[in-house]
Amino acid sequence: MIVAIDGPSGSGKSSVARAIAQRCGLTFLDTGAMYRSVAAECLREGIDPDDAEAVSGVARDIDIRFGTSREGQTVFANGRDVTREIRTPEVELAVSPVSATPAVREVMVALQRKVGEGTDVVAEGRDIGTVVYPKADVKVFLTASPEARARRRAVQREGG
Repeated sequence: MIVAIDGPSGSGKSSVARAIAQRCGLTFLDTGAMYRSVAAECLREGIDPDDAEAVSGVARDIDIRFGTSREGQTVFANGRDVTREIRTPEVELAVSPVSATPAVREVMVALQRKVGEGTDVVAEGRDIGTVVYPKADVKVFLTASPEARARRRAVQREGG
């Protein structure tokens, strides 16, 4: 079973997807963490996030894995725990140009589809129900007012 949760940033996609996955015993696929992992790896390697060719190379070579801990989901990029690193302001700034790179999107979509082939997932992210999993069993599009979205982002940046 594939549950696809889409919507604009700050609408609560991750919170809802995480809760559904936990309640139903499904795998939570945080697609944003995947793009953030590529951005973090680029920064670690000193690669300019606007250098599409170099960023694409990082995306093609990266090994992204998810795990769990008492605090929740963990994210590993090339064997390094990047769970906290991918939520830093530096990565936040770098992820936009990284995720806008067509070759990066192509690689990440292929990885996301591969995850969905082998297990039941709750996947969240922009275009998840139209591009990644157009035949998802359940599709949800979350919305929130601009004020609510801004509030959620502010809380996330403060680490709350």
